[in-house]
Amino acid sequence: MMSFVARSSTLSPHLRVVTQAVAFQLAPIFPPVPSQKRVKLQPPLELHTNQALNGTVPTSKGTRVTSGIAVSTQVRFAHTDIQFPDFSAYRRQSVQDPTANHRETSDSRRGFTYLLVAGGGVATAYASKSVVTYFVSCMNPSADVLAMAKIEVKLSEIPEGKNVTVKWRGKPLFIRHRAPDEIETEQKVDVSSLRDPQHDSERAQRPEWLVVIGVCTHLGCVPIANAGDYGGYYCPCHGSHYDASGRIRKGPAPLNLEVPEIGRAHV
Repeated sequence: MMSFVARSSTLSPHLRVVTQAVAFQLAPIFPPVPSQKRVKLQPPLELHTNQALNGTVPTSKGTRVTSGIAVSTQVRFAHTDIQFPDFSAYRRQSVQDPTANHRETSDSRRGFTYLLVAGGGVATAYASKSVVTYFVSCMNPSADVLAMAKIEVKLSEIPEGKNVTVKWRGKPLFIRHRAPDEIETEQKVDVSSLRDPQHDSERAQRPEWLVVIGVCTHLGCVPIANAGDYGGYYCPCHGSHYDASGRIRKGPAPLNLEVPEIGRAHV
């Protein structure tokens, strides 16, 4: 038989509890052995209801609580210790004093602002100009293309009455040193009788030198120099005949041989 006595600290003079335990007749012969397994207890579920949350609402001074059945719980704290930010470190010295007349320094402050904006605008314009120049320069022809666009030929090495073929911009270029009789013959041709009317003086800046692109105007073939019925150029592919001035005189070609601008300027 075991007895337990529990006393309350505040009500000990008035309360006394006695518990008695009597052994049962069918008690086990061997004493029970405690289990070595640990039992994990599930934590109590948190009830996220309006009534459960009301218990967590602060009740100290300086707060305001709004709660109800159809009203969401709100807590508003009265912050009376907030410090307003001080922007004195970012303000100019002329406007630090709140009692001073700031209109007297407005011109100097505006001048500084205008100067700063103008400087930024100039820098932006210069940067934009540099960017545009860079992108435009990227579209310019490369050095190898520019090298092919120019060609130098020693005219003194071309004998009179002969034709020299050189490569210029990927096309054959005919340079002809014409004899005086050829020049006289081509200048006497009636322009009105030509398919593509053009006088000899319009095609040769210097009468003794003729520079034309050696591509037939019919289908792009390369004519043969010093051949044909007129002693100029002959295209054997379809039978186009050109004279010593590169003008079409016979055959299916519709136009004269092209005279490059560079030939007119430097011959």
